[in-house]
Amino acid sequence: MVPGKVMMNVLVLEENGRLTYKDTPLPECPGDRWILVKVAASGICGSDIHRGFGGGAYHHPLIMGHEFSGLVEDPCSGSAFKKGDRVTVFPLIPCHTCVPCQTGDYAQCLDYDYLGSRRDGAFAEYVYAPEENLVLLPDHVDILHAALTEPCAVALHGANKFSFKPGASAAVFGAGAIGNMVAQWLRIRGAGKIMIVDIDREKLDLAEQMGFIPIDAGDADPVGTISGFTSGNGADCVVEAVGLPKTFLQAVQSAARFGEVVFLGNIEGEFRIGEKDFSHILRKEIRIFGTWNSRFAPSGHNEWTAVLDYMDRGMDVGSLISHTPYLSEGVDMFRRMVEKTETISRVVFRVG
Repeated sequence: MVPGKVMMNVLVLEENGRLTYKDTPLPECPGDRWILVKVAASGICGSDIHRGFGGGAYHHPLIMGHEFSGLVEDPCSGSAFKKGDRVTVFPLIPCHTCVPCQTGDYAQCLDYDYLGSRRDGAFAEYVYAPEENLVLLPDHVDILHAALTEPCAVALHGANKFSFKPGASAAVFGAGAIGNMVAQWLRIRGAGKIMIVDIDREKLDLAEQMGFIPIDAGDADPVGTISGFTSGNGADCVVEAVGLPKTFLQAVQSAARFGEVVFLGNIEGEFRIGEKDFSHILRKEIRIFGTWNSRFAPSGHNEWTAVLDYMDRGMDVGSLISHTPYLSEGVDMFRRMVEKTETISRVVFRVG
């Protein structure tokens, strides 16, 4: 394909709060080992709402979209990929020179680039990505579902922080897609009783249908309810996947003796903890972990390949997709999400 002469449809963030759907020329290839991907499906992440409507963009105009799958359109010379290969793409582009990069901890890179954030992403018909960031999809994975490989890997990275034994109890604050995925990973890893806390009845109903214990925080104190479900002990594993100061504190309060807590939600507001709750951490010897992004190393055997091994055969992401609009409907879809006029779980655009 000839850059500049091929037009593609894109959803562009022109300025904070203003998206447009239009045609734009295909850009130049950024480098020798970059591959042109024809986007098939692209998901909306919660961070896209902040980026597009909360003043969080690095620059304007910007084509967002970092959760996506597609087909190889134009492989680079000598590539292991061929035209038509079904792929998903790790959106973080590491510098490969800093200390974290030397240990394969690309999510901790000190000078990274990022598709859909620092550079244009996949709310477009085509996107360029480094060859090393592409992952071939197994035959059993639905290409629409594969767009959620990135958030599913984020959920797995959080679940991998725990060191529990089979049968351990778990509580997840947040019944959204990430929280549900974490709960599924905990079950795959052998957790026993798994509770999911939220205030959205539709999301809780889905969690219950998938075999989890729903706890409606709008009807009852979730900390007390978790205590009741665990004979007064609290949960061995607790995940905060909401991002509110209140739920961060409730997560700590819900942990059992020698329990582990993973803070996964990107917090909004100021988190404060009082003397009693801090003493609770000390006396019960609770371990608290932060988690960020996912691990893409070593090549061929990492959290991304683990996700694809389980996706559509043990890991159900399809049930979490509530809307599959076309990219041309993107302006309206974002408006509905920002206005919160309906229950929306995960949105995946049908692009190609």
